[in-house]
Amino acid sequence: MNSLHDLSILRGLRGLAFAACASAALAVSSTAGAQIGISVEVAPPPLPVYEQPEIPAPGLMWSPGYWAYGPEGYFWVPGTWVEPPQPGLLWTPGYWGFSNGLFLWNAGYWGPVVGFYGGVNYGFGYPGRGYEGGYWRENQFYYNRSVTNITNVNVRNVYTRTVVNNVTVQRVSYVGGPGGLNAKPTPEELQAAHQQHQAATAAQMQQRESAGSRHELLASVNEGKPPIAATAKPGDFSSHTVVASRAGGPVPAATLRAHPGTQPRPLTTAGLPAQAATAAKPVPAPVHARDLPAEPPVAAREGASDEERAYAKGQADLAARHQQERETLAQQQERDHAAAATQQRNSQAMAQMEAQHQQQTQALQQRHAAESQQMARPAPHAAAPPQSAQPQHH
Repeated sequence: MNSLHDLSILRGLRGLAFAACASAALAVSSTAGAQIGISVEVAPPPLPVYEQPEIPAPGLMWSPGYWAYGPEGYFWVPGTWVEPPQPGLLWTPGYWGFSNGLFLWNAGYWGPVVGFYGGVNYGFGYPGRGYEGGYWRENQFYYNRSVTNITNVNVRNVYTRTVVNNVTVQRVSYVGGPGGLNAKPTPEELQAAHQQHQAATAAQMQQRESAGSRHELLASVNEGKPPIAATAKPGDFSSHTVVASRAGGPVPAATLRAHPGTQPRPLTTAGLPAQAATAAKPVPAPVHARDLPAEPPVAAREGASDEERAYAKGQADLAARHQQERETLAQQQERDHAAAATQQRNSQAMAQMEAQHQQQTQALQQRHAAESQQMARPAPHAAAPPQSAQPQHH
């Protein structure tokens, strides 16, 4: 084997290994969420400018491209057409959010409505709020021609609705922090975050893993202009691919620098960086809802104000709902195990099921952490001094 081939194999193994860890443990921000796991100290590059490949077949949905983070820094995951897990579900893209001096990844999810995705304008029906690319009706998806590349494919369920697209102006890929977007979830988007979700499909995870093994998709190599910005099919980087026409804007030097061997910092379940003492002993990512730790009780202190008591009650109610959601997911996963045992699935099918369970569990974990963070703790009120106390002068 020659050195270039050896390097290619090594990079592929590193990309797959990190993708497996990152897909099981992605980051949380203070606004909404999906999976817990990593934080990064440098901002992601702007979104590149590229065209959407034509839809290969009816029934597929667009999964926008995004910047992911691996052992060698940021790399581009090309947008692609994917099959939804089931009719009626829409894809909420993931996004980077700035919190406590770090950039945190919030993974996307499938659900009945599109939730908050950071105000990031991914284009092609994702203008930063909601989804304008189409809608479901009677298990059939209807495509908006104005934002969907339908050319040679016989797709009959189409309509045309103009979408105002400022993507040429704002190509920022993260919310909050220096230079970030100023977006907050609406009440409807917060409600969407509470609904039942499904994590990224196996095809979407394959797209990320394949991208993580390709040297040319590193931001440090392509300087924000990936040579493969989108693919017609997930995991297929050899045909029907699209080249980015240009970078989305200047990329900070710190972002462009490669970070070989530098692992993103682990996060605690509160979404904050773990302390060095605990980081030295990494905790395995939970696979099943039964593995999730119980949330610590919150009780109002003696002499608490009305505001503090209301906060404690709100946290207790939230913890009770979280426990019920964990129990619901745990029962679903146990039913999956029972069905797998009855059907005598092979080891590959069992591994895929367990990977899906891990994604579900950590999606739930991050959403719970984000909801807990959204409930701001009131500042404690100082106790009134005794009547006999005299003011002190300095």
